[in-house]
Amino acid sequence: MTMHLLNADLHCHSNVSDGTLTPEQLAERARLNGVDLWALTDHDEVGGVQRARAAAAAQGMLFLSGSEVSVTFAGKTVHIVGLGFDPYDEALQRGLEHTRGGRERRAREMSDDLARVGIKGAYEGALRYVGNPDLISRTHFARYLVETGVCSETHEVFRRFLTEGKPGYVEHRWATLSDAVGWIVGAGGVAIIAHPGRYDFTPNEEYALFTEFKALGGQGVEVVTGSHTASEYVKYADMACEFDLLASRGSDFHDPGESHIDLGRLPDLPGRVTPVWEALEQRILHP
Repeated sequence: MTMHLLNADLHCHSNVSDGTLTPEQLAERARLNGVDLWALTDHDEVGGVQRARAAAAAQGMLFLSGSEVSVTFAGKTVHIVGLGFDPYDEALQRGLEHTRGGRERRAREMSDDLARVGIKGAYEGALRYVGNPDLISRTHFARYLVETGVCSETHEVFRRFLTEGKPGYVEHRWATLSDAVGWIVGAGGVAIIAHPGRYDFTPNEEYALFTEFKALGGQGVEVVTGSHTASEYVKYADMACEFDLLASRGSDFHDPGESHIDLGRLPDLPGRVTPVWEALEQRILHP
């Protein structure tokens, strides 16, 4: 198989952040679904990377280190995936720890806001779904709202709650774009704009994101991902070419019942882009 046609899934989450499966369960699921090259990209965390690396080796898969860093840009939360970095890099670890630091305060404010519309005990309920309390997130609250019957599934939660203008939304300032790209590149990795189709930017804001990201040393963009439509595959392939960015591919898998698409079940990247893993060939860990 050529490098371009690898079944690579370079974006997913374990219960170290807001997924529901362990790194070992994810590795097994990925291999059963035909994944050749895999990365675990937990939010603002590298605590599961070594377990994931060992599990990938046991499953006979190629592996890249990964994380998904939360960034505030133009007043909105944007995610930057890092791949192929040294997970022991001290500046990266300090930066991720600092980024995680505000989550508990934010979660308590979210719970208080939900209580004002009659949803009691949401913080304590969300904690039941948290593998790592430092990484409590909206997803954990969403699972609690489904469990208690407020909503029928997590996608409904995000239509009715926890997003801007809806009950339970609390703004949080994350890392800067400069910080996130700097930590990843400084640790020897490649920084990638995650699922750009999700951010609801104006065309000018989106162009500013890509322009600043590229100027800071960012090198890639997710073209094929679980939340993109077929037309967005084309759009972001075009933008990858326009900005001379590498193209990445990842399901953003969190849970078998919640995720838009399963691990390894994505379409191929368009042929005109350069896959990010070709630039990371020397960083790929072999079983």
